[in-house]
Order: sequence, then C-alpha cells, then structure tokens
Amino acid sequence: MRFRRAGIITIVVIVVLMVYASVTLINMNKRINEAQAQQEALSQQVAEKEVSNAEIQYAIDNKDDDETKADIARDSLGLVDPDEKVFLDSGS
Repeated sequence: MRFRRAGIITIVVIVVLMVYASVTLINMNKRINEAQAQQEALSQQVAEKEVSNAEIQYAIDNKDDDETKADIARDSLGLVDPDEKVFLDSGS
C-alpha cells in the first residue's frame, strides 16, 4: 500500500512540475516575441536615423554650394526664386 501511495504522490509532483514548466515556456515565448517586435521597431528607427544623418552630413559637406543653399531656403524657410511660380493645393 505504501508503494502505491508513493507512486501517486510522485505522479502528482511530476504533473505539477510539467504544468509549471509549460506555463513558464509559454510566458517565455511571449516575452521573446515581444522582444523581437521591439527589436524590429528599433531597427526601423535606426535606419530612419541613418538616412536623416546622411542628409544632414550631405548638407554640411555641401554648405557652400548654391544649389544646397537654395534647397535649404526653399524647404526650411519656404522661400522661392523671384521668377518661380508656386501652386497651392486648396483641396487638402
């Protein structure tokens, strides 16, 4: 009788440990998926910042170029050439 009782307790302990291990693995898988999603988002941000840095570096390297000055004046300050025509879209 004692052997049978010890066998049942052992089975219960093993089942509890298996359930605990399963729950732990599921939670860990969820955390891994969240970390991968965060890594992808951060990788996208890094790519965007690299493009932005390249544009800024180009502007710094070509700061004395008349074309670059005109682009900065047009994009940043909203200025236009005297003979340039500007069309505004009133539909949006």
